[in-house]
Amino acid sequence: MKAIKRRIKSVGSTKQITNAMQLVASSKLRKAKTRAEQTRPYFNELYKTMCEIASSKDSFSTVYTIKREVKQKLYIVIAGDRGLAGGYNSNILKLAASAHAGDAQKPKIIAIGKKAVEYFSKRDYEIVASFTNIAEDIKPNTAQDISDLAIKMFADGEVDEVEVFYTMFISAMSQQPENMKLLPLDTQAIDTAGVNIAYDPSPEAVFNRIVPRFTASLLMCAVVESYASEVGARRTAMEAATDNAEAMTESLSLLYNRARQASITNEIIDIVSGASAQSN
Repeated sequence: MKAIKRRIKSVGSTKQITNAMQLVASSKLRKAKTRAEQTRPYFNELYKTMCEIASSKDSFSTVYTIKREVKQKLYIVIAGDRGLAGGYNSNILKLAASAHAGDAQKPKIIAIGKKAVEYFSKRDYEIVASFTNIAEDIKPNTAQDISDLAIKMFADGEVDEVEVFYTMFISAMSQQPENMKLLPLDTQAIDTAGVNIAYDPSPEAVFNRIVPRFTASLLMCAVVESYASEVGARRTAMEAATDNAEAMTESLSLLYNRARQASITNEIIDIVSGASAQSN
């Protein structure tokens, strides 16, 4: 009975922690969800503008759109800074690891989040840069720094392809690990008939000027989506942990009551047996 009582107390303490973490995650989720929804229209409009520029003439070509033989890749992997978020971290890290399973050479890594840094450093990947504790309130200049590094490595020929791995926020209960090719850019051809826009000095020069802003915006959007997904996953995980703690407490309480009843019954039996022995 003492052991069961200690166990009930321990589970109760755990329940208080998980319930507190659930409340904190719920509070952060509202802000993260709003921010994720606000970043999407800006990114979509910027992408549309780039497609218009790329479709302005048939011979359009820049260093950022030319595809070349892929010998070395660069992965920008966005994971969390903490655990206790269900399968959030493991899902995105597994996706990044499986994406190059058939490649002869491991990709270079820009790791965003402590869990990404820990995962790739333990597995002998070349981490060219790491960024931690930036996801909750990422600034545009931080996203620009990451973008500039990736663009420079691609333009200098250090890598032939850049991919970003992030988690798309669908709802508080649903998050989807995704990967997107960042460079070379694959713009959609759109109908520009009737649109008379002159680009000075040329469409390519304007496009190249926009590329750093576009990639920074994409990365910022990916980080914001990932953070909203992390908070949503943590809230769901902590809610499940709290419910499990409640169920375990009920089960242990039932077990304790049974043990207590058995103890009382044994004491009554001993008393009755002792009284019977004396009367005989």
